[in-house]
Amino acid sequence: MSKILVIEDEAAIRRVLVKILSEENEAYQVDEAEDGLAGIEKIKNEDFDLILCDIKMPKMDGVEVLEAVKKIKPEIPIVMISGHGDLDTAVNTMRLGAFDYISKPPDLNRLLNTVRNALDRKELVVENKILKKKVSKKYEMIGASSAISQIKDIIDKVAPTDARVLITGPNGTGKELVAHWLHEKSERSKGNMIEVNCAAIPSELIESELFGHVKGAFTSAAKDRAGKFEAANGGTIFLDEIGDMSLSAQAKVLRALQESRIQRVGSDKDIKVDVRVVAATNKDLKKEIAEGRFREDLYHRLAVILIKVPALNDRREDIPLLINHFLDKITSEQGTSEKKFSAKAIKLLQEYDWTGNIRELRNVIERLIILGGKDVSEEDVKLFASK
Repeated sequence: MSKILVIEDEAAIRRVLVKILSEENEAYQVDEAEDGLAGIEKIKNEDFDLILCDIKMPKMDGVEVLEAVKKIKPEIPIVMISGHGDLDTAVNTMRLGAFDYISKPPDLNRLLNTVRNALDRKELVVENKILKKKVSKKYEMIGASSAISQIKDIIDKVAPTDARVLITGPNGTGKELVAHWLHEKSERSKGNMIEVNCAAIPSELIESELFGHVKGAFTSAAKDRAGKFEAANGGTIFLDEIGDMSLSAQAKVLRALQESRIQRVGSDKDIKVDVRVVAATNKDLKKEIAEGRFREDLYHRLAVILIKVPALNDRREDIPLLINHFLDKITSEQGTSEKKFSAKAIKLLQEYDWTGNIRELRNVIERLIILGGKDVSEEDVKLFASK
């Protein structure tokens, strides 16, 4: 059901518009207001999918209504109704954010097409908002401990900048989540976030993966290929496990950071790139530098902002929140019945030594959901979550 509000001071025209829209589609629920002030009151107290608004009205004209709606409920499309002498004003209202305008007396086909298009646009805007919320929820950081609160504060301050960030912490702690939050909260969120697991790519292929190659650069290079830096242009590149990157690749990454330029393997042509670099590692890079396995100059380029993600054992107060989060997520994904964890089960899980951190906790919760009773008990934890 689409709710439409008609704001028009001329009663005859208002009745015609309401009648046309109501008869056109049973899914249209049409309300009316006799002037701008009455219309604004309805808009404040009810949810509408579309507003048709006259321009010339007493008390509050259509331009004022448009400006007010854009402040209180900017997602609602507004179609202006213009008399013959109001056309210039109607065109100007589109610069102020109106979806379209129709002239009096309204042409039936034009009116209905405009209404359908405006409602389609509203539906698309809503879908995009839902999608963005889902994306954000996917990478939501769960926790209220001081350590997690501090990380969230740092992200809020750093994300709007282009400062490079080095994320450290043991495996399974959520370094990837921090990287995604940095990207999603940044001005680059409309661009790509390209992830590269430096530990999973053979050292002889890492340079081609990052910077691309030209045809014939090596035996299997059958055609030109763009690398991850080019794919991330205008966005963010996340170099996960950067401590495992070869020294030769480190040198090229350093040049890319210094000059904002790269060269494909086998080419001497510079390609300009605009990329924010976020890196992560579970290694002690200062120790790696001392032992000659990591470049100190690259470290200082990357570590403009340092974020250390704590081990789960260092934030045990977050475990009940994480259990509830994984419980909702896993039962929803698998379509299983809802379960509860007893207070004793939660307390026991808080006392475990989580060497695999959050990743291990998630696996244990999934196991308990599948194998445990309707309400997961302390005995279930002892039986199915044992190390």
